[in-house]
Amino acid sequence: MRTLAENAGLAHHFELDSAGTHAYHIGNPPDQRSQLAAKLRGYDLSRLRARQISEMDFVDFDLILAMDRGNLQLLE
Repeated sequence: MRTLAENAGLAHHFELDSAGTHAYHIGNPPDQRSQLAAKLRGYDLSRLRARQISEMDFVDFDLILAMDRGNLQLLE
């Protein structure tokens, strides 16, 4: 999403972030396999670091998307 917004010249309209529902990998970069797959498609994930979603995210962001029903249940 970030790359699409940047390419369209709209990045300044968005504040984008990613967070997990569990604390397994806080502070770690994405898995090397994920980074390679993204790089092959033109996306650089090397600056990303894992973080866990917080209650403030529900205040700070207008939209929070869950990747599956299990994560949606945790967010609810």
